[in-house]
Amino acid sequence: MLVALAANLVIAVAKAVGGLVAASPALLSEAAHSVADSLNEVFLLAALRRSRRPADRKHPFGYGKERFFWSLLAAVGIFVMGGCFSFFQGFDALRRGSTESHDGYVAGLVVLVVSLLAEGTSLVRALHQVRKQGGLASGARDPALRTVVAEDSTAVFGVSLAIAGMGLHMVTGRIVWEASASFAIGALLVYVAYRLGRDARDQLIGQAADPEPARRIRALLEAQPEIDSVESLLTMQLGPESTLVAARVDLTPGLDSEEVELVAVRIKRSVSRTIPEADQIFLDVTDAPTARRAARAARAGSRPGADDAGPAATGERGGA
Repeated sequence: MLVALAANLVIAVAKAVGGLVAASPALLSEAAHSVADSLNEVFLLAALRRSRRPADRKHPFGYGKERFFWSLLAAVGIFVMGGCFSFFQGFDALRRGSTESHDGYVAGLVVLVVSLLAEGTSLVRALHQVRKQGGLASGARDPALRTVVAEDSTAVFGVSLAIAGMGLHMVTGRIVWEASASFAIGALLVYVAYRLGRDARDQLIGQAADPEPARRIRALLEAQPEIDSVESLLTMQLGPESTLVAARVDLTPGLDSEEVELVAVRIKRSVSRTIPEADQIFLDVTDAPTARRAARAARAGSRPGADDAGPAATGERGGA
């Protein structure tokens, strides 16, 4: 990521110099875009470093959500530094008209073509990493990687818009083409910022695990001979590679306390082997009729009494 940050800074400087030489609003919008990408890279580097801190008393489940917080800041950075500046460049171009030189535009187009090649190479590498994590269909779990893919995709599209706007401006002599490119780049950045911010917000407030892992966990629990029924299953993503699993189960009659403990340990190990990211697993052993009465009472708006709580709960933290 340090290499990507250095490359973004070099590209931003090249775009800024080319935009000033050519007085091109589209190229200056792309320079702001590259600066925003560089700021986001700094946010993501901070997220990676802070999220690796071990769990402590104040944060017993670790610091995995740090990545989501910094991803949210990155989304705000894209909007403020990229989107607003691009809109400003578009309005300013329409107000001032065209004063650029043909030579300056040729230099600007060369900068954009080189940038397109660099951004395209970075996008291919990011997509290769996503494919290693399961492909775009299932989605990358790492918010930092999702942000990099979004940035690179936006960069390729944004540079293409700037090339089209500058080219049409050169051919027709009408600044409206380049102003339109600036507006389109700004709208693109705002949209990407919204999507990234929404995803980070969902993770921060406690989003459940993906449906497929949750389905596999439920199927595994229901397949255990000691479990009569799975009354409820709750999951929450604590980080890109950390998921909390809490299940309320009704065991078959006749098990003593020692057998219950051994069964719970075995089941939790089976869940960890099936879903490696499930490193926080809690089983609540309850009586099914009691649990169902409590659920009905909760749906009716009343608060179940202490007698409705399950008789036992066990928890285990996975990992080393």
